[in-house]
Amino acid sequence: MTKTLKFGIIGGGLMGREFASAAARWCHLLESDLRPELIAVCDTNPAIHTWYTGNFPTVAKTTADYRELLAMPEIDAVYCAVPHNLHAEIYTAVIRAGKHLMGEKPFGIDKAANDQITQAIRENPDVIVRCSSEFPFYPAVQAIGKMIDEHRFGRIIEVETGFLHSSDLDPNKPINWKRMIEFNGEYGCMGDLGIHACHIPFRAGWYPKNVRAILRKLVTERPDGKGGKVPCKTWDNATLFCEAADPAAPDDIFPLTVKTFRIAPGEKDTWTVRILGTETSAFFSTKNPRRLEVLEYGGGAKQNWEQIDMGYDTAFKTITGGIFEFGFPDAILQMWASFLYEIEHGEPKNRFAGCVTPDEAAASHRLFTAALESQKTGQTVSLT
Repeated sequence: MTKTLKFGIIGGGLMGREFASAAARWCHLLESDLRPELIAVCDTNPAIHTWYTGNFPTVAKTTADYRELLAMPEIDAVYCAVPHNLHAEIYTAVIRAGKHLMGEKPFGIDKAANDQITQAIRENPDVIVRCSSEFPFYPAVQAIGKMIDEHRFGRIIEVETGFLHSSDLDPNKPINWKRMIEFNGEYGCMGDLGIHACHIPFRAGWYPKNVRAILRKLVTERPDGKGGKVPCKTWDNATLFCEAADPAAPDDIFPLTVKTFRIAPGEKDTWTVRILGTETSAFFSTKNPRRLEVLEYGGGAKQNWEQIDMGYDTAFKTITGGIFEFGFPDAILQMWASFLYEIEHGEPKNRFAGCVTPDEAAASHRLFTAALESQKTGQTVSLT
């Protein structure tokens, strides 16, 4: 029989509702031996509570105080989706309460906050802690992960990953917490988008050795929603030029570029990965979520990119037929299946079917902190 893991949500907004919806669709998964049951929700906005109680009869408690939720002994795990300035306080409280934690990126407003979270994890080794990142669960990216595991790329020539939005292109868009340093942190777009772009290279072992960052503040003030204007101090766009190496060839350095843009004309919500190798190359973008592009080079002049239409070939089997298309809600369900799989089995189903680990989140903080220093000095900053 499938066992139940009782969940609480701290931060019931957009992503909290996405998790609740995924939990309601758990029957979509065919092989899960552990399922989530939502029993409590914490949010400082009482209007949000109504959506949960109206749709989830299992929700027995709503509160504005996360401490009340953590005091419930029946809760096994928590999903926390709150502004970055609250990560250190609430994440460490969840971990020290003995609850498994799925937290939102960047796992602390800055490196000092991330260090606090890391220390709490070390002190509570029985608690499973992971960071949210959905996009690698797309079938095409799972296929790329398998290609990496099979060493099909040969010698790595170059890797480029990115997460691109156009959500801030409109200068008349009112400011919100993600554009305020006191809530979002000095990382700006890197903190909010970066772990998504880092997930695949980090999981492949392609960690940056250094970084030369070019950061942009394109909109310096925004409407405050009250008829006035306020400064917009966070970085809008970041391009990180790095050097990395494949663990199989640690002396063979290649360029790794990581882009996180909130102002990217024409990009609604685009996650991309491009890997160029001497034997095989691959490209995927969520702009065309079904298509995987692969070039296999066998020598000579012929070099043809093959376009492969991916079906519903997922890490965790579902009721959906293989001919159908995969989308963002499916990626969220797969990510949550991965989290519960790791809780139940102690390890991911395979290397690229695992959620972002605390060590990978910590690596992102080292990268983003170095990127801020690089922007300030105009120099390449070492991470090793």
